[in-house]
This record gives sequence, structure tokens and C-alpha cells, in this order.
Amino acid sequence: MTKSKLFLSCACGLALISGEKHPNLAAAQHMSQQAWEKIVAAQQANEWDMQGHAAKAKELLDQVNQELKPAAEAANKNHK
Repeated sequence: MTKSKLFLSCACGLALISGEKHPNLAAAQHMSQQAWEKIVAAQQANEWDMQGHAAKAKELLDQVNQELKPAAEAANKNHK
């Protein structure tokens, strides 16, 4: 499993946001995925010794992704 797929699994298996319908939200989702991957790389480079801050940052990015998809769905409902 790639880091990207692992990230999406960690984010409760949320579906990707349509870049066609919601380019900004899709970009935010993509960037948060990249941030998560960079944190993993930093943890590995530092032998995981970041006093829990990197792990907390990954948890917050998971929360970001849990909110982005509902945001897109809400925009779909409210689009006139």
C-alpha cells in the first residue's frame, strides 16, 4: 500500500473530492495528503522522536480530510 493510499485509509476511507466540481476543495485535500506524507518522512528521518507533535499533526490532517468531503457535499446541496 502506498503512503497516499494509507493516508486515505487513515482518513476513514473518505472518497476523493471531485476536482471538476470543487477544484479548491480537491486541491486542499491533495495538499493535506502531501503534508501527511511529508510528516511521515520527517518522522522516519528523525527516528520518530518528535515528542508526539508529528503524530498530533497527522491526527489533525485526518480531521481536515473528514471535513472536506462533507464540505463538498454541502456545497452540492446549496448550489443554485
